[in-house]
Amino acid sequence: MLTSLKNWARRIKRDGVMLWFACRDPRTPWWLKALAFLVVAYALSPIDLVPDFIPVLGFVDDVILLPVLIWFIVRHLPEHIASDCRQQADDWMSERGGKPVSRAGIVLVLLVWAVVAWLLWLGLWSTH
Repeated sequence: MLTSLKNWARRIKRDGVMLWFACRDPRTPWWLKALAFLVVAYALSPIDLVPDFIPVLGFVDDVILLPVLIWFIVRHLPEHIASDCRQQADDWMSERGGKPVSRAGIVLVLLVWAVVAWLLWLGLWSTH
């Protein structure tokens, strides 16, 4: 069972990188490209929207949300694009030993944190 979980995690990681290449592929449908961009930006960001040290919620995005979104996009990606991008992801990961880092993901997460902080600030000041 542990081996199958490791294989599943490895496939999810590879498919996240595969979607990174699918975002850049002109053959990818625009709506998949837009959704994949958001998912990839977040998945490849070195910081999480919900930090992992927060009990339960910190792992929900890593264990449930991202795998489901990655699965959904991969399922709807045309097979010829998916196989080309999967090969590019395998080559990237074998050459560089890991996944790329998303600067857009860092900006996205920081922007969400800033909006939440601003809304909390407005909420606290409007009650006084």
